Amino acid sequence: MSTQTPESFEWTDLDRRAVDTARLLAADAVQKVGNGHPGTAMSLAPAAYTIFQKVMKHDPADPEWTGRDRFVLSPGHTSLTLYTQLFLAGYELELDDLKAFRTQGSRTPGHPEYGHTAGVETTTGPLGQGAANAVGMAMAARYERGLFDPEAPEGTSPFDHTIWAIVSDGDLEEGVSSEASSLAGHQKLGNLVFLYDDNHISIEGDTATALSEDVLKRYEAYGWHTQRIEPTADGDVDVPALHAALEAARAETGRPSIIAMRTIIAWPAPTARNTEASHGSALGDEEIAATKRVLGFDPEQTFAVSDEVLHHARRALDRGAEAHAAWDKQIAEWRTARPERAELFDRVSKGELPEGWQNTLPVFEEGKSVATRAASGKILQALGPVLPELWGGSADLAGSNNTTIDKTSSFLPAGNPLPEANPYGRTVHFGIREFSMAAEMNGIALHGNTRVYGGTFLVFSDYMRNAVRMAALMQLPVTYVWTHDSIGLGEDGPTHQPVEHLASLRAIPGLNVVRPADANETAVAWAEILKRHATDPAPHGLALTRQGVPTYAPNEDAAKGGYVLADSSTEVPEVIIMATGSEVQLAVAARDALEAEGTGTRVVSVPCVEWFDQQPAAYRESVLPAAVKARVAVEAGIGLTWYRYVGDAGRIVSLEHFGASADANVLFAEYGFTPENVAAAARASLAAARA
Repeated sequence: MSTQTPESFEWTDLDRRAVDTARLLAADAVQKVGNGHPGTAMSLAPAAYTIFQKVMKHDPADPEWTGRDRFVLSPGHTSLTLYTQLFLAGYELELDDLKAFRTQGSRTPGHPEYGHTAGVETTTGPLGQGAANAVGMAMAARYERGLFDPEAPEGTSPFDHTIWAIVSDGDLEEGVSSEASSLAGHQKLGNLVFLYDDNHISIEGDTATALSEDVLKRYEAYGWHTQRIEPTADGDVDVPALHAALEAARAETGRPSIIAMRTIIAWPAPTARNTEASHGSALGDEEIAATKRVLGFDPEQTFAVSDEVLHHARRALDRGAEAHAAWDKQIAEWRTARPERAELFDRVSKGELPEGWQNTLPVFEEGKSVATRAASGKILQALGPVLPELWGGSADLAGSNNTTIDKTSSFLPAGNPLPEANPYGRTVHFGIREFSMAAEMNGIALHGNTRVYGGTFLVFSDYMRNAVRMAALMQLPVTYVWTHDSIGLGEDGPTHQPVEHLASLRAIPGLNVVRPADANETAVAWAEILKRHATDPAPHGLALTRQGVPTYAPNEDAAKGGYVLADSSTEVPEVIIMATGSEVQLAVAARDALEAEGTGTRVVSVPCVEWFDQQPAAYRESVLPAAVKARVAVEAGIGLTWYRYVGDAGRIVSLEHFGASADANVLFAEYGFTPENVAAAARASLAAARA
């Protein structure tokens, strides 16, 4: 889409009429359903229209075009700000979709949902995360350029584009946006522009109730380029000033930009404007009729869109086709000049893996004691050379999480003093910002054309949780490397020892939690996660040990989520012991004791209950025969996960309380995580099954 320079900027009566149409569509849509957020959509209509019609490079006929700019609406409650522009510009939305706003089965849910509505780049959900998503997209855009076209002069690559985000007072009050904005400034993400809707209104009234800082001074301190625009004398958006500010922000490529735009919520509604009521409530028929009179519309008509306005706005399709054709020419020239990179681009964009990639995975020596976090680190370093699209890091715990894929290449901007700094580096230093790391990972995954992972301690997944939930909701292929996965971390004590976390994370629909038993299971787990990236996208969380655990023979069945690690000496086992992670060794030792007593005992390793549940019923029955009622589950966390697997006669060896600061071996023994206690639980289950 060709953009207008400030000198050539044109704002016609039809543009103004299109903006007013968008305002009234928002008011009518909320009024029809009886609930929603009309005020911000009304006051933001000029800004959103300017971005979609005058500034942003996009093609409504191809919402997934690689060369497009990205747009993020962080205050998702004002979804009509986006829906009206998608409708006007010629995306898949039509007037009936706006009439069906917030109703079952519609393409216009209350908050925009990625994958549900064409043109929606992310499910921002709760406030603040959209800002962090946009930061992640900007990071991904830079890394993508480094993969495919690093030598191109600035602004000349087909992979150069801008991330535009509208953010609100509420977004900027949320801590996650501060974390992300700090990182964006540090990373000098010059491809990122925030338009801050400074409307001074929140649900509780004037933002003076909770906010008094100078936001632009804060962003200046972060290292951002800052601008402010004031409304016109009558209170509306000064569109020429806004357009000039947006273009100035795009031209500032050495740092991210934020534009504070003072707006009057619900403008120009005669009595609802500048009130908290207009934030989250329908305006009422009388107020909407009065607003239509102010704007010169028929107060008796609803959802009024003139043919002339729609034809004018849908010229965005022509501009999009023109921009897309120019990009196609540019990418064709790039393909000719860079055939090897073009081959890489084709593979990566399809989500495919290179031939023979699995041959690089290490095989760990049976019998050796290896921490699964250490194994994961070796796996990443082995994969790095063959999967250049794989990148990531840690929330300042790389040495503990073993997430450094390349020690010589850190994702840091030009001018950073560290010797390994590289704008296109492999290893990301997210800083001590777990929540924004997870939300940025979502943005990276949404942007496409890379594979991202991020690490921290399992206990800190609590900080990340809502972004993890959003990843699951969007089915994003992000990978969390959560180490120090139990009381096995020892002396750091109960504040750092996860107890409820495995069960809590498994409760998130669509999140696959993988807790491998040993180094070889860890390799199989990484391989399965990489295979699922394109075919069955979902977030995965690897729960890895700090302490060494015994290494068993490799078994590809670990990719099925549960498998027979050591079988019974009897044709049908008398008792089954299932376990995960570091507790699998306890199950194996307990089996040896029970077998010595003449009790046929099977050990089932269950690295991922979600993968196991996806297997055919016949396979699950072969691993856990329904006829075997004597069962034990062993996991150093709360036992909530395991009740449905052990049944009425089963026993669970779990941890139903917080840990303590002591040596890991002491804690395991004190809390009953011993072969003897597991064997005793098996005997109790056998007795119950026979009763």
